[in-house]
Amino acid sequence: MNVGIIGTGNMGTILIEAMIESFAIAPSNLFITNRTIEKAYKIKEKHDEIHVELSAEEVIKKSDLIFICVKPLDIYPLLKPLQAIFSKDQCLVSITSPFQVEQLEELVDCSCARVIPSITNRSKSGVCLVTFGNSCTNEWRYKITELLLRIGKPVEIKEEITRVASDIVSCGPAFFSYLTRRFIEGAVKQTKIDEHTATILAQQMLIGLGTLLANGYYTLPTLQEKVCVKGGVTGEGIKVLERELENVFEQLFQATHEKYKEDQDLIAKQFSL
Repeated sequence: MNVGIIGTGNMGTILIEAMIESFAIAPSNLFITNRTIEKAYKIKEKHDEIHVELSAEEVIKKSDLIFICVKPLDIYPLLKPLQAIFSKDQCLVSITSPFQVEQLEELVDCSCARVIPSITNRSKSGVCLVTFGNSCTNEWRYKITELLLRIGKPVEIKEEITRVASDIVSCGPAFFSYLTRRFIEGAVKQTKIDEHTATILAQQMLIGLGTLLANGYYTLPTLQEKVCVKGGVTGEGIKVLERELENVFEQLFQATHEKYKEDQDLIAKQFSL
């Protein structure tokens, strides 16, 4: 199976690296392109057998499964002139949340799906969110699922929870990286610990926390209970978090959903022109 990647930005590159390192796809079966073609050639420097094409059209012609890894508002103008190139035997996958699978199906006459990856897939872990279109054949559903199992845990979701699921899976690492950085900065400002030491300790704490959860030793609530001894230091810290965070995460989801709706409206306008 030949796989095409249109767009080699952050997520496109993560997919490429994860698929190669997990042996899901051989480099010789990958056909890639990017608007700034030098970025695609940079990947080829590391994986010489990858095929760099000078246009999206060439990637589509030479691939069975095509991942379109460009910004939401760039998908329609990219695909519209190339509609006739797709064949019924191919499968087109978008990795961006605002562009609905049904909209892909309006543009191309082949199997369609959406896969929202996470940066955690770079380490062959975490979740890949999947939504299959009505046009997606059982064969392609199976092939996509098998491919994603190599780089993470595929979880099929319905359209109505796409944004919140993506917030948790795809944006979550950035959100919790930010919180961890603030955690480290607070420690450095309030105590004699240096940033380097605090960073090492925080990183190893997160790795250990992830391992505890992955191995099923604790759930999130039971873990908190084990650490938070009544009347102890941890409890005092939890009180501060409860007071200061209050509805911060509710506001976070409101902000991401507002941006999501804005992008969806702009995409809908492209189809109405």
